[in-house]
Amino acid sequence: MTRPDDTPAAQQPLADFSQCHAGILRKLDGLEELPALLAPAARARELAECSVEFFCEAIFEHHLDEERELFPAVLTSATPEERGRLQAIVRRLTDEHRALESLWKRLEGDLKRVAKGQAFEVDTEALQTLVSQYRAHARYEEETFLPLAQAILGRNGDHMAALGLALHVRHTPMPVPAYV
Repeated sequence: MTRPDDTPAAQQPLADFSQCHAGILRKLDGLEELPALLAPAARARELAECSVEFFCEAIFEHHLDEERELFPAVLTSATPEERGRLQAIVRRLTDEHRALESLWKRLEGDLKRVAKGQAFEVDTEALQTLVSQYRAHARYEEETFLPLAQAILGRNGDHMAALGLALHVRHTPMPVPAYV
């Protein structure tokens, strides 16, 4: 009868398999976490993509609407006594637009890469600054400028109608002539 060799050297091949299994099981534990991580990663890509589209299509357009249509309409309709204060408010809002747009430009490339799943690094400090400054900008505009604009443009219905028409024309696509 032959007895198995109980020396450590004789058991080494089996120990190697056992160690290999331990390593495989550790990797499988990590792999098991993947489904829980996919949803947040997909949400990050979606948020980044929507933010890029929104800034490029809506926010920049909004700033242009204010600067080309709203601000001039209010300034033109203001009394001489109102004009100095309004000019300071409009200057502040326009300066804030440029600062916010500059912050956005710093973030845009990283967000585009996140949207494509290429990177997950974003300047979080700049992102938080953008969000907090935009909230403050919107709050100031809502609480200070827009009530003043309503009072000034509301004194003459034609002025409000002219602003509405200017905005409509600005956002209505021009028909493309058909060539036959």
